[in-house]
Amino acid sequence: MNFANIIDKKKNNKELTAEEIYWTVNSFVNNSLKDYQMSAFNMAVWFNGMTPTEIASFTQAMIDSGITYNLDGVDGLKADKHSTGGVGDKTSLIFSPLVAKFGIKVAKLSGRGLGQTGGTIDKLESCPGWTGEISETRFKEILNTVGISIMSQSSEIVPADKKLYALRDVTGTVDSIPLIASSIMSKKLVIPADSIILDVKMGSGAFMKDLDNAIALSKSMITIGKEHKRNVSVMITNMDKPLGRAIGNAIEVKEAWDTLNGNGPEDLIELCVTAAGLTLVQNNVFKDLETAKVELNKVLQDKSAAHLLKDFIEAQNGDFNVILDYENNFKTKYTIQILAQNDGYLSFASADQLGYLSMHLGAGRATKEESIDFAAGIYLNKTSNEFVKKGDVIMTLYTNREDIDNFKQKAQELIVLNKELHQEELILKLLTNEDV
Repeated sequence: MNFANIIDKKKNNKELTAEEIYWTVNSFVNNSLKDYQMSAFNMAVWFNGMTPTEIASFTQAMIDSGITYNLDGVDGLKADKHSTGGVGDKTSLIFSPLVAKFGIKVAKLSGRGLGQTGGTIDKLESCPGWTGEISETRFKEILNTVGISIMSQSSEIVPADKKLYALRDVTGTVDSIPLIASSIMSKKLVIPADSIILDVKMGSGAFMKDLDNAIALSKSMITIGKEHKRNVSVMITNMDKPLGRAIGNAIEVKEAWDTLNGNGPEDLIELCVTAAGLTLVQNNVFKDLETAKVELNKVLQDKSAAHLLKDFIEAQNGDFNVILDYENNFKTKYTIQILAQNDGYLSFASADQLGYLSMHLGAGRATKEESIDFAAGIYLNKTSNEFVKKGDVIMTLYTNREDIDNFKQKAQELIVLNKELHQEELILKLLTNEDV
């Protein structure tokens, strides 16, 4: 094939064949197609988009660039979940036990955090010994015995996506909906789950800044799922504020455990119960979302799913006792209370910047090579929409780093105290297969 012919078709908005797309992706991965040529292709896609058939072929070509998993021998229905990234987002640690409680296996690949957004693998590694680097055989064994298993994404999974994203990042084509959708879905389709729930974040702490683009991305991912015979549902959720009260690693695992034991923040419960409810409806456990949510709230109150988080972590060699005795195992040199300077209804100037503050405290990494302090993080003693009085503790910072004055200043800059209450919805829109 000839790249000049392919780019000519794409820039003139003509549909590419599956063969042309496969050739383009494979040639880029094996370095016979150069960066400047793939940059031209990405920019043509940015301007002209892709048809649903093109996106499905592009996604499949990326999947086929690396290894895939099968779940042969795993009994029952399987579900997966993905979030586009958010501050304080420990949803997977609550969603998975809730879904597994009703007999649906949760088989998931997860990544590490970078920048302001935490990673599920980092949170789980706060339990000493826990590993996501397990064999496919062990993955299946844990799914059959516990009902939940999470593996680390390796360099062998969708290598085309990693290479393409690095190029998009430096050529102004990150914000292309076909390229975002195929990037996300290629990693979700590596494991043959029967159903997938996607949490698309929108707002200051997310990549999608407005509802129209979030809906367009959601519909594109549902369409990809349909093309690959997967049942996909999407929640578009508000990331103008952090999720829950804990931001960090071990502190988020602790909050997940507390939530599963009937003592979680309202917003976190709402999101997790909705995500799990959609999954249970997808798999015909319940006929409608409201019924599912009622039953899931009962499970949180009777604490009957909590042990599944502990069982899963221990099955992958993690010591969960450190979470059960959290206060003695995750002490930091400095505990910094940030106080309200006035009365008012609380909001935060930027969820994104709260995530970066947590990173600077030691809970995240600015580069992939940096190590993480599992004990570092932020606890929001007060959160969005709460009325606070002057002198109330708004948040508590935990760190082993010495830059205390700077941390205090950054935290104060993020606090906004309003005269009036500005109530915001958490779940902005739900989309299912039937909506596309």
